[in-house]
Amino acid sequence: MHSGVDIVLVHGAWHGGWCYSRVSTLLRSAGYSVFVPTLSGLGERSHLLSVSINLETHIQDVANLIHWERLQRVVLVGHSYGGMIISAVADRIPRVIDRLVYLDAFVPGHDQSLHDLIPQEAAASQVSIAESRPDKSVPAIPAELFNVNAADREWVDALCTPQPIATFTQRLRLSGNIDRIRRRMYVRATDNPLGEVFEQIDAVLTADPRWMTRKIAAGHDVMIDRPEETAQLILEMADLSG
Repeated sequence: MHSGVDIVLVHGAWHGGWCYSRVSTLLRSAGYSVFVPTLSGLGERSHLLSVSINLETHIQDVANLIHWERLQRVVLVGHSYGGMIISAVADRIPRVIDRLVYLDAFVPGHDQSLHDLIPQEAAASQVSIAESRPDKSVPAIPAELFNVNAADREWVDALCTPQPIATFTQRLRLSGNIDRIRRRMYVRATDNPLGEVFEQIDAVLTADPRWMTRKIAAGHDVMIDRPEETAQLILEMADLSG
């Protein structure tokens, strides 16, 4: 095992830890300690879906994992909505977070919610749908719309579960401690048809010398479409010295 570096993989909305199964296998085979939490109310924890689950719940899910597993020098990876989570966790416990990897993910600022980062008509539609459901959740977007490869779409659709709306509407509080994390990578999925927001983020970060940026020719779920390339980029960060 590689000593002193732990990898934590945080999934995006509607998914669960299951979506990283291929990538986590590759990372472990490379000798790394890998943790793949499923956020409250999703995946195999979907029986806990509740109107009380919000962004803060999911931040605590990951922060608590890191605390109770006594992880150090963490490479924290977030996909899509998971970018909200890893930003908050890194801001709260920067002492143990060593590197950040955003996989076609949101990169929020202070006092922003996910709904502040997407087209307002899409946000309004999700709120309207959630308000009509007793559990105040948003059904999963079909895998086809995110251009998941055809062979895996049925698998992805079968395992995705509704997302609590408060995870999208609650605003993120950042103190600025996240700026202490010097090693950061942004990975853009170039074949995501709904990826205009991520394309804009990538353009900004590519011009920022504090960031490494990479591209993968895949749909939004890069860890499913291109597990080898995704794992290799995470290893590139994990293997950085210093």
